[in-house]
Amino acid sequence: MMMKRGVDYIGVGVGALLVNQCGEVFMARRGPQAKNERGFWEFPGGSVEFGEPLAEALQREMMEEFGIQIGVGELLDVADHILPEESQHWVSPTYLCRIVSGEPRILEPEKCSQIGWFAPHDVPAQLSQISRVNLEHYRQWLAQ
Repeated sequence: MMMKRGVDYIGVGVGALLVNQCGEVFMARRGPQAKNERGFWEFPGGSVEFGEPLAEALQREMMEEFGIQIGVGELLDVADHILPEESQHWVSPTYLCRIVSGEPRILEPEKCSQIGWFAPHDVPAQLSQISRVNLEHYRQWLAQ
């Protein structure tokens, strides 16, 4: 039996808080086959594979899911992502990022049902647990 990261042992996920030239943030709505928190909006990201540096995992995930090349900037935060009701536990660093090339489009509709750009003070109300933490830290970062 294969052990599942985040369920049988603590998983490592990595997130991208993508910001465009207008200061808007990119968000994705978790699809019907997402690992957890289906239907919630999030700053996108994904699982880190064994032996894969965080920035490379993030670049790979953004290409696979949205067809974009990203530049990975500074670390925004590292958050606990503990979901007792789903019996999952993840640790997730999130980086401030920008798109280097491409226009985001949904390439994995089973994992992502909608995407959009939002002003940081006007994001969808139904945010994933970790994205609420990221957003709070990003707003603090902007206020510095």
